[in-house]
Amino acid sequence: MEITTILILIAGLVLLVAGAEILVKGASRIAFMFGLSPLVIGLTIVAYGTSSPELMVSIQSSLAGQPDIALGNVVGSNIFNVLLILGVSALITPLVVAQQLIRLDVPILIGISCLTLMFGLDGKISRVDGTIFLIGIILYTTFLLIQSRKERNPEVTEEYEREYGDSAVRSPQQIAINIGFVVLGLGLLVLGSKFLVDSSIAIARSFGVSELVIGLTLVAAGTSLPELATSVVASVRGERDIAVGNVIGSNIFNILAVLGGSSLFSSEGLTVSASALRFDIPVMIAVAVICLPIFITGQLIARWEGLLFLSYYVAYTAYLIMDSANYETLPIFSNILLFVVFPATILSLGVSFLPSFRKAR
Repeated sequence: MEITTILILIAGLVLLVAGAEILVKGASRIAFMFGLSPLVIGLTIVAYGTSSPELMVSIQSSLAGQPDIALGNVVGSNIFNVLLILGVSALITPLVVAQQLIRLDVPILIGISCLTLMFGLDGKISRVDGTIFLIGIILYTTFLLIQSRKERNPEVTEEYEREYGDSAVRSPQQIAINIGFVVLGLGLLVLGSKFLVDSSIAIARSFGVSELVIGLTLVAAGTSLPELATSVVASVRGERDIAVGNVIGSNIFNILAVLGGSSLFSSEGLTVSASALRFDIPVMIAVAVICLPIFITGQLIARWEGLLFLSYYVAYTAYLIMDSANYETLPIFSNILLFVVFPATILSLGVSFLPSFRKAR
């Protein structure tokens, strides 16, 4: 592997992060100028904007005939977003969970994660499956637009005024500048995604690692950097609800828009490997499911729960590395996870869930 390949990979990551940041800022300011509510800006433009690297990379991978990278990018990003991003953010400060996430968004995430497994059972995410996903993102976004009219929280409004108000003067010059930011951001995303996909394929081939594993780890982590930055900064600033909403909204967008859109750019749909069906997609489903009991307990993600998320991400990454390298100790590691770690987690969550259940009754 040449040093040039690594430099191209780094350049791709930098361009993706910069492009997503510029795109989100420009689009959010335009939305604020035209009177869109903070709820719509946060749950659509910010969440979808930070997922734009995943969209560009997966589409680029589909066009390049690399379906494993396109699928692995989505599945790996969703796992990364919950386990690592929420884990790190909760360690900084316990995260507040909005009621809407518990009642609507997390159940939707669980449902579409299960739907991904169902669609992939025939070995591919077809164009028909992708179309269903895209219809889903349109319906979901429409619902958020309707819900946004109910936003009456002055703290939320003030927060967005602080973020965008200074640059939200509705003048032709400001509108033109922010449109320029959007176009520039999109351009950087397209260029960065090409660099990242090309270098990732080269790295996978040089190390003999499957493209699926590269997509699940390196590409997924790289394209999730905007979500990581947004949620960590939100936690540091005390905007703890944004940290959680950004992750859940991005994960829904990843499945419905990124996976759905990518399947349309592949002539035969996205191929789903047996290993993804057997392990990675079920892990993505499990990660979505575990959010529900953790979010319900006091409507808060505690620091110990954040540490639990991080521990699971380390274990998941270790499994992928051991599996790709054919380690002899992999069965022992798997058994420890299956018969020790998972039952202990279920027991811990059950104990912490009881007070919330009794209070609800």
